[in-house]
Amino acid sequence: QVQLVESGGGLVQAGGSLRLSCAGSGPIFRINVMAWYRQPPGKQRESVARISPGGNTDYADSVKGRFTISRDNAKNTVYLQMNSLNVEDTAVYYCNAAVWPVGTTRWFDYWGQGTQVTVSS
Repeated sequence: QVQLVESGGGLVQAGGSLRLSCAGSGPIFRINVMAWYRQPPGKQRESVARISPGGNTDYADSVKGRFTISRDNAKNTVYLQMNSLNVEDTAVYYCNAAVWPVGTTRWFDYWGQGTQVTVSS
């Protein structure tokens, strides 16, 4: 069974940095776009950043210049380097990927379980 597992969340002071990782495991034939979303307390889930298999990236305006998304296709892993964190970045961060599992004939949308990022003032 295909799974996405995030790691790297935690508590950090404002101005600090964190690096999130999300590794895909299981019978993966191919992964297309990988992305990070977040859900702040009491708010809806929002897109943070996305990256194509070739490395093209797109960011939410709120994180441009502070966050960097990258991926290692050989490891089926996507990363999110978060710098200059502020209190508004506090949220549960979710990994998302379009995966073509082995033995199937189409893409499926997978989500990780989420990792908490808390930024203190």
